[in-house]
Amino acid sequence: MELTTLWFLIIALLWTGYFVLEGFDFGVGMLLPVVSRDETDRRVALGTIGPVWDGNEVWLLVAGGATFAAFPEWYASLFSGFYLALLVLLVALILRGTALEYRGKIDDARWRRRWDLAIVGGSFVPALLWGVAFADIVRGVPLDANHEFVGTFWSLLNPFALLGGVTTVLLFALHGAVFLALKTTGEVRTRVIRVATVAGPGLLVAGGGFLAWAVLAYGPLWTLIPAGVAALGLAAGTLLAARGREGWAFLATACAIVAIVVTLFGTLFPDVLPATDPANSLTTTNAASTPYTLTIMTWVAVAVTPVVLAYQAWTFWVFRRRLTRDDVGGDAGLPARSGAHAR
Repeated sequence: MELTTLWFLIIALLWTGYFVLEGFDFGVGMLLPVVSRDETDRRVALGTIGPVWDGNEVWLLVAGGATFAAFPEWYASLFSGFYLALLVLLVALILRGTALEYRGKIDDARWRRRWDLAIVGGSFVPALLWGVAFADIVRGVPLDANHEFVGTFWSLLNPFALLGGVTTVLLFALHGAVFLALKTTGEVRTRVIRVATVAGPGLLVAGGGFLAWAVLAYGPLWTLIPAGVAALGLAAGTLLAARGREGWAFLATACAIVAIVVTLFGTLFPDVLPATDPANSLTTTNAASTPYTLTIMTWVAVAVTPVVLAYQAWTFWVFRRRLTRDDVGGDAGLPARSGAHAR
């Protein structure tokens, strides 16, 4: 296998990890007003992601860094063309992270409500914009002969891209609801199960339409297979959540996300950023770094990746048990950094 193809697959794998892990963080944040009736419920919900959300974001940093190093032309064209959208997305991520850390610093209801709005908005905006961005990448963007973006921000907001945004919002809402059901007890768990049963059918309609459009208009025939697997995973996740089988439901929605990413990257290859004029498209060949750079990166990835995966797996194992209202008693801060989870 050529190193350019290998690094295309590695980047696809990094985005898969990011969407599977950060996806439930976004879902929990978006659903915060829906699943909580008081401050204790909100602390329970946020406590489920408290120990892991910042570790989950590492996947985004590594995906961006790997793209910059392995395919610098792709990185440059993507970040220049999507500059405004990515700026909004990054501001939303910063506000969300700040809110998660600061909402419990002052024991004041208005203070916490304001940060809660930042958590909800900082979860919804990235969930929407990631779908819009990847839909535009699959659809193709206007590039000139120098691979420079020549469109506008508004040209990115086309029907296909907006449907992709709706799909990722509903996808992460379902994934987050299933994760919350897996990690909580009592009324919070009951409410999120109801949310999952409502979000699931809507997601099947929106997501099914989006994937069918992507495959039929832009992808090779074989991408029908992962698209079908994604639909089955979403349906199974919804049904299993309704029956109280949260563990299997979470596995099903995670598999659905994996299948969706395979479908999207499968429609791209061998392009990394298709252009509306195919002659100007960026491919794994013309966008790649030198073979020497890719070789060094491969050895670094082989050495470092197992350590990172082992540490993250250990984190999830330590904080594996369900949270109850009793676990978050006491001060107004998050239980995320406390020992309540590990007892």
